[in-house]
Amino acid sequence: MRDETAEQPAPLRSGLTTGSCATATSLAAARLLLGGVSHDAVEITLPKGKKVQMRLEFCRLSEDGAEAGTIKDAGDDPDVTHGALLYSRVRLRPEPGIGFIAGHGVGTVTRPGLVLNVGEPAINPVPRQMITDHLQQLAAELSYGGGFDVTVNVQDGEALALKTMNPRLGILGGLSILGTSGIVRPFSCAAYIASIHQGIDVAKTNGYLHIAACTGNASEDTMRRVYNLPEIALIEMGDFVGAVLKHLRKVPVDKLSICGGFGKISKLAAGHMDLHSRHSSIDLPQLAEWAAAIGADSALQDAIRQANTSQQALAMASAVGIALGDAVCQHALDFARSVVPAQVQIEVFAIDRQGAIVGHAGAFA
Repeated sequence: MRDETAEQPAPLRSGLTTGSCATATSLAAARLLLGGVSHDAVEITLPKGKKVQMRLEFCRLSEDGAEAGTIKDAGDDPDVTHGALLYSRVRLRPEPGIGFIAGHGVGTVTRPGLVLNVGEPAINPVPRQMITDHLQQLAAELSYGGGFDVTVNVQDGEALALKTMNPRLGILGGLSILGTSGIVRPFSCAAYIASIHQGIDVAKTNGYLHIAACTGNASEDTMRRVYNLPEIALIEMGDFVGAVLKHLRKVPVDKLSICGGFGKISKLAAGHMDLHSRHSSIDLPQLAEWAAAIGADSALQDAIRQANTSQQALAMASAVGIALGDAVCQHALDFARSVVPAQVQIEVFAIDRQGAIVGHAGAFA
């Protein structure tokens, strides 16, 4: 468990990706095999040229090769792999090149639509390239003409993967080895957004052209209830509706259903792409204006402006027959249509905290 965050604000600390960890541990193990030297730290070069030192937990010979491990440090990013032991086993082989193997806690791709082919270990292209570059440079330095088999492992990775979207994407047996820059930017949420994009890609590649983008468990349950959609067609977008809408410009589907709590849908209606409270807030005066446009009197408008929450505003409007939920969904639909290609059919659902539908725009199909 992580330490509690400090009471006083402080600069957020960056970390290093699982791809960087796999590169460092692979290099250390290969160096022990070829040079006979074991270190407690190793220096690697990140994709943009920055050099970083990474501490090793161990570096030792194994039955048919060598292995090295490090503790994943994600900095101040809320990463499920923070604190996990990642270790690589390296074996020499006579033919040149690098072979990648999914070890304990690293997943295998079982569905088409990802950047890796079905059956491949879930070690993404940039980490593969980082490992390849470092091992080839080491081989050149030591005049080694053969190749390497690299097995990447994450302790307890199979259990950690259940906290990610890997099972839904068809990556089974563990985590993915990720990273494009080698650095984890705190709260950048790049990995989450990448998972959203992967989810859409996998759904479409597997023939699911109606997807539902949901903000959480309650909205997913609603979409299952309304459409009986399978897991693969349910896109867990969290607050990142913009990641869904923008990706559909590149990978359009036939139909998109957006489902979320009334407050979050009201933010989308106001034109926000990130629905988290850090980046957008509920606009009660705007809700009052939308209510006025569908018949709310001045007293109700004033009450909505003074409401404590969007749910209270919705309840007051509903009590007098003003369909504020539908109006908000229509505004959200209009905004989404301004981003998504015209051929994609869109609808929007708003739900309450119990998962009941309190607003809808767009046609059921």
